[in-house]
Amino acid sequence: MSILVDGNTRVLVHGITGKAATFHVRHCREYGTKVVAGLRPGKGGQQFDGVIPIYDTAREAVAEQGANASLIFVPAMGAADAIMEAIDAEIPLIVCITEGIPSNDMLRVRERLLGSHSTLLGPNSPGVISPGKTKLGIMPSHIHQPGSVGVVSRSGTLTFETVWQLTRRGIGQSSCVGIGGDGVHGLTLLEVVRRFNDDPGTDGIIMVGEIGGEEEEAAAEYVHRSVKKPVAAFIAGITAPPGRRMGHAGAIISGKKSGAAYKIAALEKAGIAVAKNPASIAETYGERAGLFAK
Repeated sequence: MSILVDGNTRVLVHGITGKAATFHVRHCREYGTKVVAGLRPGKGGQQFDGVIPIYDTAREAVAEQGANASLIFVPAMGAADAIMEAIDAEIPLIVCITEGIPSNDMLRVRERLLGSHSTLLGPNSPGVISPGKTKLGIMPSHIHQPGSVGVVSRSGTLTFETVWQLTRRGIGQSSCVGIGGDGVHGLTLLEVVRRFNDDPGTDGIIMVGEIGGEEEEAAAEYVHRSVKKPVAAFIAGITAPPGRRMGHAGAIISGKKSGAAYKIAALEKAGIAVAKNPASIAETYGERAGLFAK
């Protein structure tokens, strides 16, 4: 079972005729994703690859094609408006791949999300995949394997690394969710972990965090209080100096609580097994879940 996407997901792609969108939409379709519509203002009535109808507005795509998920490849300066158009069209799931969206724009998006019918994943997200069923994003398909481990990460690259480690050991995934590393974004680590905990198709959880913010601590507190499933984690940025941004806009140590050491201590206090380095994430999970000996 997937917590966000499944075989019934019908996808509208914003910016479908762009170079990146064209490349990844074709791979999503090859994987089995139901891409039912594209959006590119001024090109309504045309088709993508001769099969996918293009619309001028999201409302049209929802009304005519029953789109229930939005995949956004719109450039940064227009991406917030694309997200808000999807919200106004009451699309349940919005996945934003775009990076570099101004924080002020995302604060407007956050306000629009309040009380809406939409859930936002991203921006700066690699997307979400339900292995063997549907993928909305830019992740390489071949590294995934259907199974029951839920993976959530703030880092796209480390999401791929974690999944590949699991698959090589024969450990399949229920869903893999990249929440994005921007400071202002949609779904948080806590919210995804909560969904994994409630999902009967997920037997264990891997959480990949990084320096900056307090999302890992909030998730750890929830795990300690409510999660009985095995949970493992990794925190990126252990050697990062205070005040230095490391890759993601949200990955900056602004105080003691946002540093790696504090986060690791919070995770371990909650009973979460923490990998010492990125190469041992799957091994750490396997030991925590009792899949193989230490």
